[in-house]
Amino acid sequence: MRKKKVYATLEIADQEIRLIVLEIFEGRNNVLRVERVHCSGVQNQKIIDEAAVVKAIQEACKNAQSALGFRIERVLLAIPSINVQRCSQKIHVQIPDGTKTIRLFHIQQGFNKAVEKQLSEEVVFVNINQVSYIVNGEQTTKMPIGKECDDFFMEVDLLYADKETMYAYARCVEQSNLQILDVCIDAYAIAQETGALIADPSRPIVVVDLEQDHCTLALFQHGRLLNTTTLEHGYKTFTEELQKKYHLSDAICYRLLQNIFTEDQDEASDVICYIEQKEEMRVEITLKELAQSCLSKIRLWISDINEACAPIAGQSVQSMRYVLTGQGSNIRVLSMMPSAFNAPATVFEEQTIGARDGAFVCGLGMAYAWQYVNKIRHDDKISVNNNELEASIDSINQRAKSGADGGFTQKLKNAILTEKE
Repeated sequence: MRKKKVYATLEIADQEIRLIVLEIFEGRNNVLRVERVHCSGVQNQKIIDEAAVVKAIQEACKNAQSALGFRIERVLLAIPSINVQRCSQKIHVQIPDGTKTIRLFHIQQGFNKAVEKQLSEEVVFVNINQVSYIVNGEQTTKMPIGKECDDFFMEVDLLYADKETMYAYARCVEQSNLQILDVCIDAYAIAQETGALIADPSRPIVVVDLEQDHCTLALFQHGRLLNTTTLEHGYKTFTEELQKKYHLSDAICYRLLQNIFTEDQDEASDVICYIEQKEEMRVEITLKELAQSCLSKIRLWISDINEACAPIAGQSVQSMRYVLTGQGSNIRVLSMMPSAFNAPATVFEEQTIGARDGAFVCGLGMAYAWQYVNKIRHDDKISVNNNELEASIDSINQRAKSGADGGFTQKLKNAILTEKE
């Protein structure tokens, strides 16, 4: 049986752990299982309670394993875009064996030489940004395996991130009895899924990753991640007045944000959209009160983004554009406010079956990032126990053949026979 390419991606996000188990088939992601577990061990993208994070990771894995029937042994881990730095190198690779033909191990030699470089004590190498090749004076981004030459050059662009943060995240995974297959900066993973890396090279793209407690801005152009910055407030600030006034939970506030259907607060009706009876009070929130309280905060957040990106918008020859993603992109009113931004803005709509949620964009993108680097590494490891995976597939196939589960045809036949009786 051909080995299935099944991977598990793990994102330690604001207030929750996100786990996606998927199969890569013909270059596309087929989602097998998604798990989200609440976790209060992360604050401002820093681990403040390692035990709580470990417990949540273990719970997410346990839930997925129970549903799928095989163990998760290693994961692709997302690293926050904190103190991200780039390093570009031009590596000279010689072919001394006399064949004058580029082979995979020649490219691996150049790659391994590039990743040896250390920038500083504060950052550590996380993942590649872009690799291109110069063979016989011609530049290409495709691996030139089989090309004839005496030597060639590799232009390798690497991404580094905060060492302390990466080690803290990695330690939580290892404490959960999981191995780390690879790591990836979250902004880069998001760009893989949204297509920001393959967009018009002459037009800058700012990917806006809106989460509960923070917002990451990442600049992409020419197929590379160029810069990132973080705003220390997320969509939770949109409802802070209502939350304080009515003592609402974070989950309720998020649901309320999804019920804002107009960008004009004067158009909002007096219809009650939320009722709750508390011991000390009765809570009744109308659509008008919701809009009046939140829309001004949303516009203030957009204003902060415009201010942060103003130099980019002013310098670019062609207009830059924004792509909104993350869990906050599920707030529908954001798609109604493109004119509030200082450049064209769109909300990325995730279309992968089984994970149609802005919160899963990073996890899905990590699988594509892994495919990109694994063309060089050629690592055949997967995230799950292969023997258990094959046993699970055999069991499903056997039950399908025997009709034990019935299937639609068998269930329909049984229903008809039952009615006749």
